[in-house]
Amino acid sequence: MKAAFLEATGGPEVLQFGDLPTPDPKPGEVRVKVLAASVNPIDTYIRAGLVKMPLPKPFVPGCDLAGVVEAVGPGANRYKAGDRVWGSNQGLLGRQGTFAEFACVEEKWLYPTPAGVADERAAATALVGITAHLGLFNCAKLRAGETVFVNGGTGGVGMMVVQMAKAAGARVVTTVGSDEKAALARELGADAVVNYKTEDVVARVKEATGGAGTNVWYETQPPADLDKTIEAMAPRGRVVVMAGRAARPAFPNGPFYVKGLSLHGFAMFNLPADEQRVCADDINRWLAERKLRAVIGARFPLAEAAAAHRLQEVNTLKKAGTLTGKIVVLPTG
Repeated sequence: MKAAFLEATGGPEVLQFGDLPTPDPKPGEVRVKVLAASVNPIDTYIRAGLVKMPLPKPFVPGCDLAGVVEAVGPGANRYKAGDRVWGSNQGLLGRQGTFAEFACVEEKWLYPTPAGVADERAAATALVGITAHLGLFNCAKLRAGETVFVNGGTGGVGMMVVQMAKAAGARVVTTVGSDEKAALARELGADAVVNYKTEDVVARVKEATGGAGTNVWYETQPPADLDKTIEAMAPRGRVVVMAGRAARPAFPNGPFYVKGLSLHGFAMFNLPADEQRVCADDINRWLAERKLRAVIGARFPLAEAAAAHRLQEVNTLKKAGTLTGKIVVLPTG
């Protein structure tokens, strides 16, 4: 099979394109013909060696996939050949990834693709959708009628947070960095949009909530100023963090406990399959109902996996601003 793979960590140039043996499914696994994969920042961190995980050699990167079950391993009974599936959690913790024509996946990490939902859309929703759902519902226990503030509402996770919060009956306030991104955030359902480059974020959050503050603050960026976050919170609000491994912000203990706030942190790949399946069930329902949309910003053939990683990296780490939406890689393109 054709695959993108690496023998040693490093820059995007370490990704090679060539032939690897087609894998056979082990007990509990199915072999999926990959029709679409997508790129996430964690993929580039692992490839670069910034996040240390066990890597089989050669290592195929990629967390997300959508495709068709081709073969079923011993003991696997959730799916049969011909079933359309999507999933995430590959290319992590010693598992091979999805940047290949075929991937063998433990069936617990796969979900049925709803009828009428394109493979590209399912793959582009996978990791970011599960991450958004875990933060909103597993951590923050979001309820209808509450207000969610998401810092970065047109990023990969941020776009999912905006749409899921609206699907759950919440009000959404978000930040963007341009008029074009403001228009996209409103199109996705945001009730109030703040340009963080030109406006006072805390003042605008208070204005949008009638002075009450936000019930949930979903932080998609490395936390930097928790004083401002806490100032914008309603009493008994919940702060969710899921980015910024090197961030060490000062913690304003006094105002935090006086307001009765709580702080929740998580990394998606540390959560067990049964908790993630709860997320996937809602995601499938919202995808089928057209309440959840994946914005695709770029597409690459598998042979250009290094270019796909380079585009993700310059936007994640160097804030190039040349990407809005997810990068999709097409093994058969």
